[in-house]
Amino acid sequence: MSVQSPLPVVVVTGLHQAQRRRAVGELLAATPAAIALHHDLSEAGRGKVVRRSWDNSGAALATRVPLTNDCPCCALREDLLPELARIAEQGRYRLAVVELWSGSDPQVMVTTIASGEVGQRRLGELIEIVGVVTAVDPARLIPDLSQGDLLLEHGLHTSPDDERTVAESLAVQVEYAGVLAISGEPGLDEPACARPGTAMLRQLNPAARIVRLGTGEFRAAALSGFDVRAAAVRVSPALALLPYSGEADGIASLVWERRRPLHPARLYAALDQLVPAAQRSRGRFWLANRPGMMLGWDAAGGSLAVDDCGPWLACLPDEEWERYSPERRVAAAAEWDPRYGDRVQLLVFTAQGLDADGITELLDSCLLTDEELAAGEDGWKTLQDDFGELLDPVP
Repeated sequence: MSVQSPLPVVVVTGLHQAQRRRAVGELLAATPAAIALHHDLSEAGRGKVVRRSWDNSGAALATRVPLTNDCPCCALREDLLPELARIAEQGRYRLAVVELWSGSDPQVMVTTIASGEVGQRRLGELIEIVGVVTAVDPARLIPDLSQGDLLLEHGLHTSPDDERTVAESLAVQVEYAGVLAISGEPGLDEPACARPGTAMLRQLNPAARIVRLGTGEFRAAALSGFDVRAAAVRVSPALALLPYSGEADGIASLVWERRRPLHPARLYAALDQLVPAAQRSRGRFWLANRPGMMLGWDAAGGSLAVDDCGPWLACLPDEEWERYSPERRVAAAAEWDPRYGDRVQLLVFTAQGLDADGITELLDSCLLTDEELAAGEDGWKTLQDDFGELLDPVP
């Protein structure tokens, strides 16, 4: 008895709907016996989620999906997995293309698909994610990364309490994908208005393949494979693959790396200047009054999120290192400093017209002075805790 091969699945995401739909259409047209699935959340506020499916024969079907706990995103997840399992078991199709809702976080959805279960069976036994594509209009990328509008204001949110901005969502979509599909016409030079956007894509996700829609290269790239675990490592605040300092087509990235701790009050006071200084900034850092806590910096469109990413390994007994992933331990060892261990200030700012010197000067002024440094950790913990507004108070 022959064993059926897993059904290849490509996940296509992106806030730029025209480009996203074009990418889905090209994948269907290029693959005999392919099907596309899309959950429309545009009327979720009225309790309506619709799953649409269509194939390259022209057959189309719309199915209403009941809300789960009044959560459209939950309804999407709980309906998508059994539908993918059904399609795979049916054996009729050779490719499934999952077109995500505009504001969806691709990492959340891809992880859900890859680790999901249907009944008593792992979905991974039936399907294989072979590509994650973010479709982008380069001419719109920088304007969208520069605005602080909420997804909710544009009807692109995934739940009633979704407080993410357009810029935050778009940055995550770009940085997670293995393939960035850009608009354009084969054989024609890229328009001047789109070049800065393409340069921004290269800075934000140096590991991705950037390909034009309408080419055989796009179709081959989209099905070339995707490592879910490696992608999670690549975007983790503790391990993120960040761009190098450089500039192209007016888009520059600054990598600011230091060892000594940051003064919490001075850094907090500088946020009003630092956060809007770049379309995108991210990385990891540590504050003098929280010496054992790795903090994640995630900013886009003028909004900043600061997250507790767990302990620095330098602050743990050796026997506790085994609780952390091999990637985390290798990264800590590679960044080890005789005084500070793996504790590091590593922030990357990417923008059109970036003032790298100004950002560097401002950040350097937020580091502890020699006199403050000499007080040691006991003295640092008495510093004013302005970040208590963004994090839990210091215990």
